[in-house]
Amino acid sequence: MLVKIIGGHGGRAPNYRTTSYLVDGKLLIDAGSVAAGLLIDEQKLIENVLISHAHLDHLGDLPFLCDNCFGLKDEPFHVYSNKTVKKAIKQHIMNDIIWPDFTKIPSVENPIVSYHDLVPEKKVKIGQYDVLPVSVNHPTDALGFIISKGDTAIVFTQDTGPTERIWELAKLEPNLKAIFTEVSFPNFMEQVAKDSFHLTPMGLKNEIKKMPPKIPLFVGHLKPTYQTKLYEEIDKINEGRITLLGSDNATYMF
Repeated sequence: MLVKIIGGHGGRAPNYRTTSYLVDGKLLIDAGSVAAGLLIDEQKLIENVLISHAHLDHLGDLPFLCDNCFGLKDEPFHVYSNKTVKKAIKQHIMNDIIWPDFTKIPSVENPIVSYHDLVPEKKVKIGQYDVLPVSVNHPTDALGFIISKGDTAIVFTQDTGPTERIWELAKLEPNLKAIFTEVSFPNFMEQVAKDSFHLTPMGLKNEIKKMPPKIPLFVGHLKPTYQTKLYEEIDKINEGRITLLGSDNATYMF
């Protein structure tokens, strides 16, 4: 699997894009910066979209993705998430007030976006991929994903505080090649991280103890304001398998 980091940050500023990972050019994991970070010719090739939860930095570019690709696709974008996320998008964003409801444009029979429900720990086939959604410790019934294709599996936890189940299931995956997870705030903001269900570097150190051993870790969702401090503190963990997603547009092959 080829994973492109369109955006790997937990905030937006020049040269910092919010969370969007693209797998093999067709499967999008979160839509925080997909419209800003890809050419429209690349955007229209996306077939399926996984949304981990309903926060703006993970779905904020979904309306612009739909708008950019209107009239360019024969099939809708198939958006997969839980019922909480679907309700939030339909009620609060693409609701014909803030933005058009693209489930009805150009017609109900031929929309630009179609929603599909995910149920935690119920594996689904999405295109070429087996996707296992797993509940994680973050608001709006947030999901992590274990995604498999052929002899490769990858864990994407996206946003989470200290969590358990996804690591239990990851240890059962014989073909696991990589783990994508998060750190948002430096250690001195431990209470903020706890209240917002995120991790600090010390929190990550504790999570690593629960993870499958020796698997490469890719750490994103770095807050732009604190990126330099996060680099320093994560370096002190002294865990050689960590790659920090501090620069967007990076690509990794598994």
